Amino acid sequence: MGADHAAIVAQELPGATLQVVCDMDAARAKAVADRLGAADVATDPEAVIARTDVDAVIVASPDFTHASLSRACIAAGKRVLCEKPLSQQSAECLAVMQAEIAAGSRFVMLGFMRRFDQSYVEMKQALDQGRLGRALMMHNFHRNVETPNAEFTGAMAITNSAPHEFDVVRHVLGTEYIAISAHQPRRSDALVAPVVMVLETADGQLVTIEVNNNAAYGYDIRAELVGEAGSVSMTPVSYSRMDSRLSAATQYESDWRGRYHEAYVRQNRAFLRFVETGDFPAIGSGCWDGYCAALVAETGVKALQSGTRQPVTMIERPEFYK
Repeated sequence: MGADHAAIVAQELPGATLQVVCDMDAARAKAVADRLGAADVATDPEAVIARTDVDAVIVASPDFTHASLSRACIAAGKRVLCEKPLSQQSAECLAVMQAEIAAGSRFVMLGFMRRFDQSYVEMKQALDQGRLGRALMMHNFHRNVETPNAEFTGAMAITNSAPHEFDVVRHVLGTEYIAISAHQPRRSDALVAPVVMVLETADGQLVTIEVNNNAAYGYDIRAELVGEAGSVSMTPVSYSRMDSRLSAATQYESDWRGRYHEAYVRQNRAFLRFVETGDFPAIGSGCWDGYCAALVAETGVKALQSGTRQPVTMIERPEFYK
């Protein structure tokens, strides 16, 4: 995603300049910079954050670096678009929140790009405009072709994959979770089985989330929001259909990058406006949302391991994020 973000900045963000490409692999950084016309390359992220010719930062480095690099951006007074997760540890998310609150201004926008995807935008509009009546349930399916490695576990499905659903459902419904349960069926092989979660919201709604990281057939995201007066569901994104030999076929994406490219572009444009004006995007996600996603994921892992329903106990939302 780092290279994809760099391409969006260089090619699809009028008013922005791709100044520095930073990667621990200098050759990789140079290849991306040369292809996209960046002014410079580097291998030290904190030195890049401190540079006077850098006004804002996009963090797409490994997950465990996100919180520390976000804090470095806050300390430098520079706005940052940080890929999710802010951290997989809710306590570390709280530390970033505290740094931002102490700074007295919003600096961190979190890369939960599904908020900018047209499908979810229309779902939220239908609910907010009263066309569905009161929301009752939201069903979500998150399927990948295969896990990235043999060590991938059901717990990792909750902490790595499901946070996108945790966040976008909170955003669409405008509520918080109060409890979660998680279960796995049994596969006939050694691959990690799907994880199915049921979450309860503070407004009395039920949310189902299936994460199947070994679906085999393609990258497939689905959602349906059910209300008292109607429902709205996501239409699969497909640009063509092949009719041949008495059958019809459509293709799936191999991963999320093509499916959500337009959402990334919209998100990054919103981030640029945030950098220019200081006004946090109306539908953007920030440190509070990162904390919520991490806490729900932590609680979901407990639910999966214990086989029991677990309460989701969040701190009170700080006034700073209201």
